[in-house]
Amino acid sequence: MNPAIEGAFVLVITLLVLLSGAPVAFGLGAVALVFIGVFEGLDALNIAAETFYGGLNDFTLVSIPMFVMMGAAIGSSPAGKDLYEALDRWLYRLPGGLVISNLGACALFAALTGSSPATCAAIGRMGIPEMRRRGYPDDVATGSICAGGTLGILIPPSITFILYGIATETSIGRLFLAGVFPGLMLTGLFILWTVFLLWKRGFRAYAPEFRYSWKQKFEAIPKVAPFLAIVIGVMYVLYGGVATPSEAAGVGAALCVLLAVIIYRMWQPTSWWQILRDTTRESIMIMMIIAAAVLFGYMLTSLYLTQTLAQAIADMEVNRWVLMFLINIFLLVCGFFIPPAAVILMTAPILLPIITAAGFDPIWFGVIITINMEIGLIHPPVGLNIYIVNSIAPDVPLTRVIWGTMPFVACMMLEIIVLCIFPDIATWLPTYLMGPGT
Repeated sequence: MNPAIEGAFVLVITLLVLLSGAPVAFGLGAVALVFIGVFEGLDALNIAAETFYGGLNDFTLVSIPMFVMMGAAIGSSPAGKDLYEALDRWLYRLPGGLVISNLGACALFAALTGSSPATCAAIGRMGIPEMRRRGYPDDVATGSICAGGTLGILIPPSITFILYGIATETSIGRLFLAGVFPGLMLTGLFILWTVFLLWKRGFRAYAPEFRYSWKQKFEAIPKVAPFLAIVIGVMYVLYGGVATPSEAAGVGAALCVLLAVIIYRMWQPTSWWQILRDTTRESIMIMMIIAAAVLFGYMLTSLYLTQTLAQAIADMEVNRWVLMFLINIFLLVCGFFIPPAAVILMTAPILLPIITAAGFDPIWFGVIITINMEIGLIHPPVGLNIYIVNSIAPDVPLTRVIWGTMPFVACMMLEIIVLCIFPDIATWLPTYLMGPGT
């Protein structure tokens, strides 16, 4: 059978399996095994177990459960509430100050958890009810939390960057640094849009005469200090030559555990059981997806599907920016239907030789693919963050939540365009601190 026909067949079957609601890891693994057996013969299945194990036999993967534990420890404590309240006391005078506080809390929380759903759920539980209580429009309250939650996979440390680094064999440390300025810029775009929208609607959350005293403001600063200390501690051991990314993840997990135990007095066995349970559950899910994606990639390669696709794109002989436009459209469509981890692990190894041959930086492309995955998190039909927010505020119609996210989707698309015009926004910091290289 022609590789192009085989590829179309594999694509259709894979999408049908994933859209059926089957777990991503089992769906990818089943599709890979079936197609290997059908096209290569049953004897070819002998390599499946070895390939599956090989996908997990990488020391770098140790960092994933550590970063997941960071998110679980912080998410199970009142840390998010304290961070949110501290920022609100300083930003309440700005138009939409409460939304800005939530977005700022999302950015800082993202730097600790590396997880979009964790960020969205932790800040949303406090932020959405409080914004609605103070009269903020439902679309702004829910849409801003959906968008702010996506920062969890862009601002380092990011599990998405770890997966991209593993799939493409690029430096995870460089990817973390590359996400810093784009993450801050995207946070700024979210804030600017929110301030403009609420100013245009003439909305005020506080009475003009309301004031927090300076004493109340300064009392809130110690609540932010532990977060900043953990972020600085992880960055120092990672970029100060003290530890590898995997070891730095262990340091981050240890600091978050100490924060939960010492500051928030989480001594109870039930609290620790919840942290360990959530860490184990999410880590195993991610690991299974990684192993299944490696097996899926082996199937694509053994059937010469990836080589055929890469060659077809290379033979198009189009301008490299037209090529990048087509790749972005492809990633957006994938992100609409498939979770970010699966998209990156399936597509990054195929796209890497194409974008490097076109002269694009693989570190820069790691940021581009991550922002595309952020859009998928707040865009139906999958839109994981949309459903998390809808569960927090079930009385807000789902369509209103979705429409509230659309301006933030536009902000992300604008950021992709800006990064294409000024790629140094992503590449300058890793090059400055770590020198040229990938």
